Order: sequence, then structure tokens, then C-alpha cells
Amino acid sequence: MAELKSYHEPELTNAVDLCLPDGRLNPEAAGWSRFPLHNCNLRGSLLRKKRWNYWAVTTEHFLFSVTLSNIDYLGLAFIYFLDFKTKLFNELTVTRLFGRGCELGNYVSDDAEFNDSKLKLSIKNSGNKTAIRVLCPSFMGSKLSADLKVTTPPGHQSLNVVIPWSEKRFQFTSKQNTMPAEGTISVGAQEYDAKGGFACLDFGRGIWPFSSFWNWASASGVSGQHTIGLNFGAGWTDGTGMNENGICIDGKLSKISEDLSFVYDPADFMKPWEIRTPFSDQVRVTFEPFYERVAKTNALIMGSEVHQLVGRFSGTIKDSTGKKYSFSNLPGWAEEHYARW
Repeated sequence: MAELKSYHEPELTNAVDLCLPDGRLNPEAAGWSRFPLHNCNLRGSLLRKKRWNYWAVTTEHFLFSVTLSNIDYLGLAFIYFLDFKTKLFNELTVTRLFGRGCELGNYVSDDAEFNDSKLKLSIKNSGNKTAIRVLCPSFMGSKLSADLKVTTPPGHQSLNVVIPWSEKRFQFTSKQNTMPAEGTISVGAQEYDAKGGFACLDFGRGIWPFSSFWNWASASGVSGQHTIGLNFGAGWTDGTGMNENGICIDGKLSKISEDLSFVYDPADFMKPWEIRTPFSDQVRVTFEPFYERVAKTNALIMGSEVHQLVGRFSGTIKDSTGKKYSFSNLPGWAEEHYARW
């Protein structure tokens, strides 16, 4: 494990291109912002470009996720669903060579679309509304359809970061949580209502090294009088001078410029996880899983192993003013991911 550090991370306030004309990282793009400002104009770097839009909607009763990604030599569209009470779970992945049919734009606000006989995805943005529609003729032996609307409240802040491994390897990520969701997901005759839930967006655009490792944890929920969102990461940002750690309280972001300690048992991922800031008491969080999703791929040109745990977060956090917030049982997930891609 790399040495944990605390950084001085520059905050950006103006629109900026991620890349220079020759495809290298634009030095002015390195930093973080409270709103998406980057034009992710990736170019060159044959087979190393990675683009994805990952959406997840959580309520007190279920998690539903939709992803569209293009990793240059392969396009992937996938969905998964977990019923918290029954632990009913299923997922479906559809692939396309060289990302054909995966429509992904340069901006967070751009629409995304995928059409296949097995799976149709549509993500349309209009003002502060995002419409997510999914149609899958065969999911757990039944038809799945989803018609969801996500609202970005006025002035709602998010965590937008460029991670600069080098001038040729870098990643822009926009992590957005605590966005109110509504609509329905139908699996066969069973209908699930998303009202009262929250959506999370993980928007990624970058040029990656072949081998990577990361932890990621995310949660959204209401505790007492406050809406609290957590975004914690580790591994992939080590040594870059930047990280993807932040908390969103009532729509206002507090950037955490310390690396985080993820303590868990890789021999038993279902044991509680502890997530901490090592140099302060800004983050003191326990994650208790109740479901483990495992996804493994081992192919000639790529491989991955993901252990994504769904569960609940409890603990204390402090915003940038030092105000302390306590919370319990926020629904979300934490994961360990190794990738060769």
C-alpha cells in the first residue's frame, strides 16, 4: 500500500479542455471543481482511452444500476438489480467490439445511448432533469423496463477531479450523489418505485495504464435533518497529488484532501469495513455489507475482478468548516477492483 498523504489540491472555476491538441493532459485541467467544467476531448492513445457513464439508484428497498462504457477495443452496456429484502439479484452485460453503438459524449451533460436486441439504454439530459430508460426483453427470465427521472437541484455541487498520473495517463471523474430520483422499475409483474431514493453518477473519461487497482465507496441518504452523500476512493489516485474524496451535505461539497484508509478483510469482504482520514477526524465511517456482488473476467487482452459490497454506512464526518455530522444506515456500496484493461 502506498503511503497515505494530505494534499493541496487546486480548485478550478472556469471551463477547460482536458487534453491539449496532441492528446496530452492539459496542465490547466489538473484540479477539482464543484461543478463539471471539463471538455473531455480525448484523442490518440490507441486502445488506452476509457469512457463510461455509470448510474445507480438506491432506495431503502433496492439498488438498480445502468452502465454504458467504451474502453476503446470493447464496448459494454450492463445493468444489475438487487432487492434488499429478498436478496434477489441479477445482472446482464452486452458487449460490442471497438465500442460500436456506444454513444458517449465529452461532457457530463451529454446524452448517452445504446441499442441492441438484448438491451436498450437511453440517458437524456434536459436542463436539470435526466431521463434514464432501459428495456431488456429477458432479465431473470422476465422483461425488465425502467423509466427513471433524476433531478439535479439548483446549485447542487458535485465532485469533479482530474487525476494526473502523467501527461500521457490521466483521468477525469465526476462523482455526483444525493440527486433525487423518481420513476419505476418493472421486472416481470413486480414493480419497484424509486420515489424517495437517490441517484449517483460516476462519469469517467481518461487514458489509463494497463493495470489498475481501486477502492470506491459511495452512499446517499437522509439522516436527521440533513441529506448526506459520501464519495471515498483509494488506490488508483495514490501518489498523484489528487484524490476523489469528498462529502456532499445538503447539496454543498466539502473536498477532503487527505488520502483515506480503507480497512477490510479481503478473505471475508462481508465483515465490516472501516474508512478513515489518517491525519484528522474528518471521516470516521463504518460500512456494514449485507450483499456481495462478484464479477470476474479473464480474457486475452483484459481481465478484472470486482467485489462490490452493498450495505449501510454509519459514522461521523466533518464539513470544510469543521461542523460535525453523525449519521447511520445510509444505503450504498464499497468495492475492491483489480483491472487489466
